[in-house]
Amino acid sequence: MKPRASHAVTLHILLNETRNRMHRRTFLRLTGQAALAGSLGATLAACAPKNDFAGIKLTRLDGQSLPLSELLGRPLLVTFWATTCPGCVEEIPLLSQLHQRFTGKGLTVLGVAMDYDPPAQVRALTEKRAIPYTIALDSGGAAARAFGNVRLTPTSFLLDAKGQIAYQKIGIIDATRVEELLKGMLGA
Repeated sequence: MKPRASHAVTLHILLNETRNRMHRRTFLRLTGQAALAGSLGATLAACAPKNDFAGIKLTRLDGQSLPLSELLGRPLLVTFWATTCPGCVEEIPLLSQLHQRFTGKGLTVLGVAMDYDPPAQVRALTEKRAIPYTIALDSGGAAARAFGNVRLTPTSFLLDAKGQIAYQKIGIIDATRVEELLKGMLGA
């Protein structure tokens, strides 16, 4: 038995409506995903470091002011750390080696003690471990906020000569990766 023309038209209409619903669902799903991605991107952007580090002032262990602007213009490895952080203490030899290997070529290594770390405790550990690179105190937490509201330690940032973040790591740095980046930056 042959389908009548009206059945064929009805079938065609039903198929088109089904296809349109599927397209609509796909469109809505993709639109929702895009909106979610956009909102996630905006959230991540709000938490990301602002790359406006020039106004930050830290305090050296000797009490002298250390404006971060004095360190910009050449590669700068900044690590946020705490004396009570096992990973931070474990990372000290890696940072010391990078300091010894690349300081003469233009790198500055800066350890920034978190604002909750007592200065006397920071001084004691710095002396005990004979840390060769500059250690500064982040009294008030302005540096941690400027670098994206750092809360976990160790957290490290390698800035290029333009002050742009070339490497960022929460946890112990990947010294091999940092060395590769530094060789590229310093022509070493």
